[in-house]
Amino acid sequence: MPLALDVAIEVAKLNGVCIRPIEMRRQDIVTGREETFDIPCGATQEAKCPPCAKRNRYLRMAQCREGWHLEAEPVTDPDPATEDQRWLIEFRADVQAKRDEAERDGMSEDVADWDAAIQAIDAEINQAGMRGTVLGGRTAPKRSRSTRRRQDAPDLPRRAMRNTTLGRAFTGADGKVFRPSLFLTLTLPSYGRIRSGQGVPVDPAGYDYRRAARDALHFSKLVDRFVQNLRRVAGYDVQYFATVEPQKRLAPHLHMAIRGTLPRAEVKAIAAATYHQVWWPAADEVRFEGEHLPVWTPRAELPDEGIYPDGQAGDYLDPDTGEMLPTWDEALDRLDQDDDAEPLHVIRFGDQTDVQGVLAGTPDADQCIRYLSKYLTKSLGDTLDTDDPARRDHAARLVEALRYEPCSPSCPNWLRYGVQPKGAKPDMTPGRCRGKAHKPEHLGYAGRRVLVSRKWSNKTLAEHKRDRRTWALEALGLTEEATDPHRYVWKPVPAGDTDTPSLALRLLRMVAERQRWRATLLARQAEAAGRPVPDFSATKEAA
Repeated sequence: MPLALDVAIEVAKLNGVCIRPIEMRRQDIVTGREETFDIPCGATQEAKCPPCAKRNRYLRMAQCREGWHLEAEPVTDPDPATEDQRWLIEFRADVQAKRDEAERDGMSEDVADWDAAIQAIDAEINQAGMRGTVLGGRTAPKRSRSTRRRQDAPDLPRRAMRNTTLGRAFTGADGKVFRPSLFLTLTLPSYGRIRSGQGVPVDPAGYDYRRAARDALHFSKLVDRFVQNLRRVAGYDVQYFATVEPQKRLAPHLHMAIRGTLPRAEVKAIAAATYHQVWWPAADEVRFEGEHLPVWTPRAELPDEGIYPDGQAGDYLDPDTGEMLPTWDEALDRLDQDDDAEPLHVIRFGDQTDVQGVLAGTPDADQCIRYLSKYLTKSLGDTLDTDDPARRDHAARLVEALRYEPCSPSCPNWLRYGVQPKGAKPDMTPGRCRGKAHKPEHLGYAGRRVLVSRKWSNKTLAEHKRDRRTWALEALGLTEEATDPHRYVWKPVPAGDTDTPSLALRLLRMVAERQRWRATLLARQAEAAGRPVPDFSATKEAA
């Protein structure tokens, strides 16, 4: 016999109700009234919450559909600043002036207090609807390298840029204008022969797992480089909606919807000529492993301002000689000074590049959109849980190859190769990096699963979500109250609160509310279409 709670969770799934609701308490600072709400968890993975993952998938499908075949340029001008936003910036300027004055006077305690105040004001600036920070992004100088193309990569044509995002239009014999777009699939090269339909290597000993691991770690950079080359060759600001998914062989590959069209041969040439060089210190010779690891030594003297230039409070030393290992910046400086230096890794796309032309409103367009979002509710590592021992062993070998590969400048694995990670800290151990790329469920890929260009649909994902909410409220005959956002204070209900109802009771309430909404929506749709309104009350009374 099934448990009642399990049946309640199953019913919640069938009705599209979040099965992991977050209980939040809202307090009205004007009246003092408190209300409790169950907020959907917003999970994007089906393994965590199928209803929330399904809603997120439909939201991404709507975002893809709205931006793929635009016929007019998207409006990218920001809204004018409000009076409250201007006041916040003025207040931020006053606090910055006082902070600089305290720094000139050598009052370190006051500087720390002003820094804390500035951090709070910056958070308030973002809450007020402003993007970014007042001081901008990058503060440290950026390292530059020669942009000369490799000799083993073909050159690409470069067209003059046009200020448009729409691509070419074609006029038919009947005078109808068509704006075709592209659906593109890019894959990584082969690392060894694969058994057809199984995704496992024929010869595991001859399969290049190290190259597969490094390609997965830097795949996002290769995609960025492809977009840059695509725009240079196309001659306009190409917009795209892309998703990253794993192949059966566990290598990431890319599906991309592109607004506008280019010749297929040209797109394939761009993919073949695209590469990314990883200019990191050498990571091929193992210097420290097992119990023989570098030793952390705190620095004796603290700078006057209380902050070390490289952000480190100590250094790692060679356990045999006591010599300090080169820091990340020192290792890059040596690499820059070596005229014969080679990049740590060069990543390229494979030969399998598929390019399809797509027209708006056709079944092919709908099918491509469904295919783009097909696997968004699953993690990259879902294929690890399988009954096939060959696939499990293949995944285990790839995860082991990823274990000691450096995933970023701050990865502890650099200690294995005699380099201090960027911003080194005590108790770093090679092979125990907590980065996203080293988790088995991500298979080395630490980038975003969905890649959307800035001018794709003229809306952010939050704006698409608000559009869907507005449509639902209008369909239900409800209106969203325009209230002051500063009037309410939201706080999560702490775990173990005695007033918190059980999960089963909360799910029952949410299911009843969802059924009421669905009945109201069906009744309004029937009225609009002139059909008889279904009587749901009679069904419930009979039950």
